[in-house]
Amino acid sequence: MISSNDFRSGVSIELDGGVWKVTEFLHVKPGKGSAFVRTTLKNVQTGKVLERTFRAGEMVPQANLEKSVMQHTYKDGDDYVFMEMETYEEARMSAAQIGDRVKYLKDGMEVSVIRWNEQVMGVELPNSVVLQVTQTDPGVKGDTATGGTKPATVETGATIMVPLFISIGEKIKIDTRDDSYLGRES
Repeated sequence: MISSNDFRSGVSIELDGGVWKVTEFLHVKPGKGSAFVRTTLKNVQTGKVLERTFRAGEMVPQANLEKSVMQHTYKDGDDYVFMEMETYEEARMSAAQIGDRVKYLKDGMEVSVIRWNEQVMGVELPNSVVLQVTQTDPGVKGDTATGGTKPATVETGATIMVPLFISIGEKIKIDTRDDSYLGRES
């Protein structure tokens, strides 16, 4: 159990038979009456967003989420297959379950698979990945000083904005949280 006073962004709770993650919270102490906690919750399974108010100090069951490191082995139709390297146990997830960061998922990549009651809930990719540029407009000599950007497609099919001096075949580091270019990799 967890008290509503201990809510923070990222805390997972069990509510109405599902797992919800606290995305926003606000402790309110009105001049009259008792204090309360106003929260915005996101369902881990469906992605549905809910606003809910709890009394201050109200006890709510905390969801025990388990994380295990697994390797993305291959894509089978619409499903992505992950394997635990020690036990060879497999887990399958659809692109909808993984979310929009699926565009950075590459064969052989290690990710954290999140489970609740032996049910696979989601995947956490690393905060940054190194991918090779497969398509972009050629850079023109002298473009390095302007600070402009251009779209580039990487080996997984994702398109991000990169500096003008990046060319096809280069490996770049990408922040998967906000789709930004972090730098070149050798």
